[in-house]
Amino acid sequence: MNRKLRMGMVGGGRGAFIGAVHRMAANLDGKIELVAGAFSSDPEKSRLSGEDFFLEPDRVYGSYQEMAEKEAAREDKVDFVSIVVQNHLHFDVAKTFLEAGFHVICDKPMTRTLDEAHALRDIVNETGKVFCLTHNYTGYPMVKEARRMVNDGELGRILKIVAEYPQGYAVGDVEGDGQGQISNWRSDPTIAGSSNCMGDIGTHAHNLVRYITGLEIEEMCSELTAFIPGRELDDDGNNLIRFEGGAKGIIYASQISNGDENALNIRVYGTKASLEWHQEDPNDLIVKYANAPRKIYRRGNDYLSEAANSNSRTPFAHPEGFIEAFANIYLAAHQAISDQIDGNPAPEKGYDFPDATDGIAGLAFIDTAVKSSASDQKWLKFPNL
Repeated sequence: MNRKLRMGMVGGGRGAFIGAVHRMAANLDGKIELVAGAFSSDPEKSRLSGEDFFLEPDRVYGSYQEMAEKEAAREDKVDFVSIVVQNHLHFDVAKTFLEAGFHVICDKPMTRTLDEAHALRDIVNETGKVFCLTHNYTGYPMVKEARRMVNDGELGRILKIVAEYPQGYAVGDVEGDGQGQISNWRSDPTIAGSSNCMGDIGTHAHNLVRYITGLEIEEMCSELTAFIPGRELDDDGNNLIRFEGGAKGIIYASQISNGDENALNIRVYGTKASLEWHQEDPNDLIVKYANAPRKIYRRGNDYLSEAANSNSRTPFAHPEGFIEAFANIYLAAHQAISDQIDGNPAPEKGYDFPDATDGIAGLAFIDTAVKSSASDQKWLKFPNL
């Protein structure tokens, strides 16, 4: 590429946390430029957001439908669109832009339902466009090092996996002390889908398991709970997992774990060694042995793999974190989109970002957890991806 990729955005206007994160991540390496957007379903808010981002007024749209139509007609149209709207709109917005000829980067979960996820993957395959799902925690260098260790057999046969994602931000509403979390759109099934907690953060824990170990779920036994009065959807959940090949696991996510902030972590236990990674201390990867001292691998050092170091931007002792990991997803998607534009073949090993199949796996995880929790049978087979 002899120019920056032109980025459009749907959603993510004034006051939207995740929209700002996407823009920072896309901009970090200087290879992508935001040039257009439909930043809100309110045309005036979209216009004002466009002013905030110093965009040309004729490239700030009142709806995503208008944006797709008018951008498709431009010679300098956007190369891809980032979708950062509420869950129930993901499918329609992605479908609209894919069929209009645009590549898509979409926030997770991919869609509101599992059926929509399968339909969207079909559209991705039919259009041949790049589709990237921003499970951003896979972008951390030490997560990539953990994946490399598992793939190279350094842990031996995997026996057990424990992935946790506890947050405590909603605990104040459990006793009815506040109403803010009850009105959160993620607790509305017509918008969020069939789950709040599992859909919002449990899918990150599940995706981290799949990315590091490559193991797929065979069966699940789940209990989802809505501790907050008046909520229709879960704010806490526990899942027992049987993986294909015999490994066992636990995936737990919560929004009422008092005192926890964003404590995503994973432990993978093998016959030779185990590993442990914590999102709140992301530059360390702990490797443990039965008969030897544990090791701590640190980001940015020469002894790490190419996968880890190629996703680091600063030398060791200079911490990297959330935005850099998010930017690694954008950088990988940038490579895939640039290759398509330039007519270059994809690398033999493909591109290192979550795709539509990862999105289906996430919706299958949500769907199975919800059904298991409501069922007397409890242990339910995981659907085919």
